[in-house]
Amino acid sequence: MTEPSGAPLSPWRMSVAPMLDWTDRHCRYFHRLLSRHALLYTEMVTTGALIHGDVPRHLDFNPEEHPVALQLGGSEPAELAQCARLGEQWGYDEINLNCGCPSERVQRGSFGACLMAEPQLVADCVKAMVDAVGIPVTVKHRIGIDREERYEFVRDFVGPVSEAGCGVFLVHARNAWLKGLSPKENREVPPLRYELVHRLKREFPHLTFVINGGFTTAQQVEAQLQVLDGVMVGREAYHNPWWLAEWDSRFFGECGEPRRTRESVEEQLVAYMAREAAAHGTPWHSIARHMLGLRHGQPGARRWRQVWSDHRLKSLAPAEVMALAREAAPAAA
Repeated sequence: MTEPSGAPLSPWRMSVAPMLDWTDRHCRYFHRLLSRHALLYTEMVTTGALIHGDVPRHLDFNPEEHPVALQLGGSEPAELAQCARLGEQWGYDEINLNCGCPSERVQRGSFGACLMAEPQLVADCVKAMVDAVGIPVTVKHRIGIDREERYEFVRDFVGPVSEAGCGVFLVHARNAWLKGLSPKENREVPPLRYELVHRLKREFPHLTFVINGGFTTAQQVEAQLQVLDGVMVGREAYHNPWWLAEWDSRFFGECGEPRRTRESVEEQLVAYMAREAAAHGTPWHSIARHMLGLRHGQPGARRWRQVWSDHRLKSLAPAEVMALAREAAPAAA
């Protein structure tokens, strides 16, 4: 797959954002059924959870998820290097450092968005990870913190971090307000300022810039791909996942891709639910929650979603629940 110029397409051309409590391995398996090429990110995993916790629980993933990136949260270079090595050993394709999360819990751990105020510390963290692994080390960040809205703030963050060995920046094009807004409000209230990300690309043309924030249509994405190296989609990818089914042809130029239908994807995920239950005792409803948007905008979608969300059906096999959901959806249409 190449650009019209003949240059290879960026591996970061289209990606699904890391989203806490959402992009677990079951969600990523589901998203991979919809797009073969989109880059998928884990939920943020803290260095403390890996160093002191259950490593397989945090790092295990399905081989089908590739390409898949591990997002780490931390601010101690040696610990991040140790966890980056674990990620590489586990088979991840990329290590990403979270410098964008504004939650108070993350701030108490002195990482996430508050790290943007310490670009040299972030540079030290990046250098430690780059020295520790042979896969790309990337950084996800905001365009500013609190009321600091000068372009120079984000420019002076990207500069030293890039010099430490980071060549890829995933930029959520909003400020992070560390006080006064919830994490949800931080995804909606601070205004989107795409022009700052475009300016970064002009000033650092040798770096890869991926823009994140507010994208809901193919037309919006295509406009950004004229200027930047990639687009990262978060909530729209989760709530309207069928959009991913057009990404391979529309954004990666893939021809002759397998014919997908919502029904065939549902059937493949039901087969996965059965395998997960047999192998790990995973309850089907912990997987099904990720596909509730699959019929977004379709006739009968609400009733179909209600069946898959019905806790009274937990004792049934997922194939039986699928049959009930399909019966209910046409009746409600």
